[in-house]
Amino acid sequence: MGLKEYLNNRKEKEKETNQPLPEEPETITCPNCKKELNKKTIVKRKYVCYECGHYFRVRAKNRIRMVADSGSFTPWDEDLVTENPLDFPEYEEKVRATQEKTGLSEGVIVGRCTVFGEETVLGVIDARFLMGSMGHVVGEKIARAIERATKERLPVILFCCSGGARMQEGIISLMQMAKTSGAVRRHSDAGLLYVPVLTDPTTGGVTASFAMLGDLILAEPKALIGFAGPRVIEQTIGQKLPEGFQRSEFQLEHGFVDMIVEREQLKRTLYEILKAHRPSGGYACFDPLRQDDSYEPTELMKERAAKAPLPGAWDKVMAARRIERLSSVDYMEAIFDDFMELHGDRYFRDDPAIVGGIAYLDGQPVTVIGVYKGRELADCVSRNYGMPSPEGYRKAIRLMKQAEKFGRPIITFVNTSGAYPGQEAEENGQGEAIARSLCEMSALRVPILCLMIGEGGSGGALALAVGNEVWMMENATYSILSPEGFASILWKDGRRAKEAASVMKITAQDLKELHVIDDIIPEYGGADADALSSIAGYMKGNMKKFLKAQEGKSGEQLAQERYERFRAF
Repeated sequence: MGLKEYLNNRKEKEKETNQPLPEEPETITCPNCKKELNKKTIVKRKYVCYECGHYFRVRAKNRIRMVADSGSFTPWDEDLVTENPLDFPEYEEKVRATQEKTGLSEGVIVGRCTVFGEETVLGVIDARFLMGSMGHVVGEKIARAIERATKERLPVILFCCSGGARMQEGIISLMQMAKTSGAVRRHSDAGLLYVPVLTDPTTGGVTASFAMLGDLILAEPKALIGFAGPRVIEQTIGQKLPEGFQRSEFQLEHGFVDMIVEREQLKRTLYEILKAHRPSGGYACFDPLRQDDSYEPTELMKERAAKAPLPGAWDKVMAARRIERLSSVDYMEAIFDDFMELHGDRYFRDDPAIVGGIAYLDGQPVTVIGVYKGRELADCVSRNYGMPSPEGYRKAIRLMKQAEKFGRPIITFVNTSGAYPGQEAEENGQGEAIARSLCEMSALRVPILCLMIGEGGSGGALALAVGNEVWMMENATYSILSPEGFASILWKDGRRAKEAASVMKITAQDLKELHVIDDIIPEYGGADADALSSIAGYMKGNMKKFLKAQEGKSGEQLAQERYERFRAF
């Protein structure tokens, strides 16, 4: 029975009994599916339609209740007065009417609160106030909040919801873009965390300023996010836009947001982000209850290792290329806790060939980045079989610079036949992206550990392997190019690939002798699912030893040691 039918039946029953029935709950109509909904249920569901999943726009005070711990929010700068800098006709009357209708003094509320006990500055733009447009008071409140957060060394979370600049304030509204962006930069230069949350809609000058400047950028599902809104685009240049254009999912695919978060999970996700960005206490802040770094393989693994044949160079090439070989994602899941994947290069696209984010190594926050070839055919195709595109390297650079800012060690897992060689990659600057990665990694002021876990193909692999230490699995390979390519170039005969593999010195044992790598990781008979826990156990224990060895080193020392390591070749 639908809600309308139920209410009609109630009215009939009241007529029959001549008695009023108990008051029924207030209803609300979903603007998407047009169904009448129980308002109390909608509130409990955090303003998400239980019929179609539509996200209602949320009033600022309701949003604060949904995110901040009860009673913890203290508002700031509520006494700022909106003026009329252009003497725009009837603007002051419109502001007063909006204030009376909404109960708000302006379009944004800012203040200090806790999220599951984690202190933060919180700002929320309310779309009911002139469509969340950015007038001078909105810009001033946001700038003051960020400045105060900088002074008090607090992170900032800002819920964005805006139609853009406030037309009635003209050029003064435009200036708020520069003012708020400058405040964000100073907050960032102080090494502090800023997280914008993009909700429906986030457009215009807000998108082109503080909304897109976060260390991590979150978005709610299906939110409209863009500079020029669809109506402006269609009216200005007459272009008809495709379905889903400028929605959150579009922005994720195109590299502009880190993740889309369901509203039910938003507070927990923000807490996890705040927790991961607490002031760093060093590089080896491990959980005291998990201090055992030693790893001893089981008798079964010892037996497997003893029975494994001693492969030649070409056998190792074949072993490294096996699709069944354990991947970066397998090791990341086995070694680290609470991995939070982050997406996008902030320029063009999210390259799924590179998976990266924040995780914990027995309580120590780390940034983890891995090349991932995929498993099933469709997955492999979408990831270019683990051949990164320029946007993949740029995503990795972004995550590594973020790690440097917050003092997190970096761990990379490399398994690629090389950088993607397609036309599109060349058009988007493949060479520049690899060069930039080498340049940036050489100077990062945090420890970097790189693990070669499969194929290490040419500059595409080296771009993620400029580490203070480089380890290599015993059946992995690392070379200037593939044996087939080597044989074709030098001997004009790709059929001599097996011979080439033997003379190229591409095995872990060869590279250890050449001091290209620092450690060989045992595979206990083969890097397959049966050996995962053993290989991961060995990696994890030695990762912790590596980080303990870096403890107390300055950023300059870490960068200098890394430079000298590669300078020696």
